[in-house]
Amino acid sequence: MKKIAFMKFSGAGNDFIVVDNRERVVDSKRMMTFVSAVCRRHLSVGADGIIFIEKSRKYDFRWRFYNNDGGEASFCGNGARCAARFALLKRIAPKSMRFEGSSGVMEAEVNQEQVTVRVPDPTAIGLHLRVPIASTMRRKTDVPGAAPTVGEHGMVLEGHVIHTGVPHLVYFVPNTGTAEVIGIGRPTRYHELFKPAGTNVNFAQVIDRNTIEVRTYERGVEDETLACGSGSLAAALLAALVHKVESPVTVIPLSRMPLTVTFERKKDSFTNLTLTGEARAVYEGLMRPEAWEYSLR
Repeated sequence: MKKIAFMKFSGAGNDFIVVDNRERVVDSKRMMTFVSAVCRRHLSVGADGIIFIEKSRKYDFRWRFYNNDGGEASFCGNGARCAARFALLKRIAPKSMRFEGSSGVMEAEVNQEQVTVRVPDPTAIGLHLRVPIASTMRRKTDVPGAAPTVGEHGMVLEGHVIHTGVPHLVYFVPNTGTAEVIGIGRPTRYHELFKPAGTNVNFAQVIDRNTIEVRTYERGVEDETLACGSGSLAAALLAALVHKVESPVTVIPLSRMPLTVTFERKKDSFTNLTLTGEARAVYEGLMRPEAWEYSLR
């Protein structure tokens, strides 16, 4: 391979490498190992994931998103916004665009650093799910749910599930600052209830009728991230069902860079979902073969 051009983006704290792959500079058979190598922090460029922009016969472009473990995911809300900003900057698409991916067709509107994407309707909504977690006793403020069942061998937590392009479970907590994002998030992500694919795990605090705070343990990154677009969508919609939160919802992630979620609610279903926030173009350059070659030998 030759040097590969790329741009680095931050979408409300989620960082992504974006590559124009319309001419197949990265072969699809090598994407998994390429992604896992290039996303490794300290050893390569480093990112939460990589976005490949490809040709589309019907829309402005097609996008493919990979988490930093090399696994391809069907959707990433902040990634979609960064893909749209990249497409405008590289004159691949106009300010108002349509692009396709594994989760369907999305529309985007780019207004300088602010990008809005209209995303497919959510599915698989389930409320008040009991989740047994084998864990030691934690402080009351760390535990999701108003009255979790705590026993000798762990606890049973109350969570809520939704599919916003990818699966999410949301725990509502009294204080995101003391939430056990790793201690509870990791065993939940791999819980037998969500096999085989697993789930993303969000810890949400309702501030008022139009504001929530969210922290996320992200599947594929296998750690807490500074933000999660699909998780922001999931938390906002479930907060509307469980805590009567209303659109528009300002979502404050760990990065403190706000996202806005809008929707139309019809009883227990939602339509016309949008996600708005900053998609910051941080830098661009050329990756040399040392960025990935050690994993492709």
